[in-house]
Amino acid sequence: MTKRPNILFIMADDHASKAISCYGAGINSTPNLDRIAVEGMRLNHCYVTNSICTPSRAAILTGTYNHVNNVTTLATPINNRGPNVAKHLRASGYQTALIGKWHLGEGKAHEPTGFDFWSVLPGQGEYFDPYMIEMGEEIEVPGYATDIITDKSLDWLKSCDPDKPFFLMCHHKAPHREWEPHPKNRSLYTDDIKVPETFDDDYRNRARAAAEAKMRIKDDMKYIDLGLVQPEGGAEVGERVKPGDINRKIPNPEDVSKLRLIDRDTGEVFTFTSSRELNHFKYQRYLKRYLRTIHSVDESVGRLLDWLDETGQADNTIVVYTSDQGFFLGEHGWFDKRFMYEESFQMPLLVRYPAAVPAGSVCDDILCNVDFAPTFLDFAGQVVPNYMQGRSARPLLEGKTPADWPQLAYHRYWMHRDPDHNAYSHYGVRNQRYKLIYWYNEGYDLPGTNHGGEDREWELFDCQKDPLELFNVIDDPDYAEIRVTLQRELDRKMAEIGDDPAH
Repeated sequence: MTKRPNILFIMADDHASKAISCYGAGINSTPNLDRIAVEGMRLNHCYVTNSICTPSRAAILTGTYNHVNNVTTLATPINNRGPNVAKHLRASGYQTALIGKWHLGEGKAHEPTGFDFWSVLPGQGEYFDPYMIEMGEEIEVPGYATDIITDKSLDWLKSCDPDKPFFLMCHHKAPHREWEPHPKNRSLYTDDIKVPETFDDDYRNRARAAAEAKMRIKDDMKYIDLGLVQPEGGAEVGERVKPGDINRKIPNPEDVSKLRLIDRDTGEVFTFTSSRELNHFKYQRYLKRYLRTIHSVDESVGRLLDWLDETGQADNTIVVYTSDQGFFLGEHGWFDKRFMYEESFQMPLLVRYPAAVPAGSVCDDILCNVDFAPTFLDFAGQVVPNYMQGRSARPLLEGKTPADWPQLAYHRYWMHRDPDHNAYSHYGVRNQRYKLIYWYNEGYDLPGTNHGGEDREWELFDCQKDPLELFNVIDDPDYAEIRVTLQRELDRKMAEIGDDPAH
């Protein structure tokens, strides 16, 4: 009998595809992540079903959409009595563990289940000397979160029975906001990074939601986001991030002559001669901290790959690297995620499995995070349970895309006008060329949402002719037939998965 494969699932938090060098953006170097692509497959069109942390993690774990698993916002923890992929794998003989970021709730009703061992960060967790909840007990662990998660992962792997397969979910906190790099990496990326061509987007030709979002690098960054000292004071120091929050945003005044920003680490003082210079500083400061934080994740991946080589398990281990969603790196002037626009919607996905995945291959088929759990079960030789709404992507990974593979991704963001980002609720579909979005703008009194009632709007983008998504062609007569086709696709998809339409 052929030994079943080990599964090493590595997931970062908010890691944009453009910040992995094998995706070709050229803004940083990630040699260990690139190694997975060189020795396996890079997937270019993997999409998240709800571009925010907690719901995405629930979809990955259960193989279901958020209206089914009821994890719709950051404030809706998972019911851990439900089935999940780890429970199925453990029942079939796999050794299972989850180490790192959980973010699906704490306490007996929400803590990880289905894992032989788990050690997780509470909530978002901390970068330095983080508290962790390990098998129900809170501990404080000295060190840097990315290193700690890697160390714990390796310790658990070393303890595994070599005669049984393992399933490890190694979940990094990095590079989540506030982007705190390891001290040894603070001097990386000293050269300026090219500013995206949509950085000064004026949000014309789009739905109102784009202009209303509070995710602008120019206006909505906190002092701590950029590693700067927040001065004493009130409104004159900056606007509160949200009511009741002690953190304030860095001002973006027309007159910058009196603005002095101070580095929290070195004490260096920055002054500015123009608003443009200030905004350029904010962008560079953000991107460099973000990329320096990612550098530790890449180092972590290298350590895990080396261990597989050293123990002779590389050939029989499926290595997966992804992020819980994409992230804006200055496109449209934004940081953060939430939206169905491409930079937020696309998840990086790299897979290596020498026994089945052709080395150096690239996949342009569409798949989603609900497809992950069925894929793991398929490779493990298990029946995919009928409650799972995703489909095994094993044929795609083997380079044998079925003729009936659904080249369509569905997304629904529920957390209407959250207090931090004011992102509007919406849903939509994307196929290989077009993207349809419906901004229904209601919170439905879900936890973490705000009141709705804003005008409802449609958007349609031609992702081939307009890859930057600057022109909504929903009312363009040349796209009338496409609009009807996409709306029918949306209706069919919502009916298939049982989601309740608002249009």
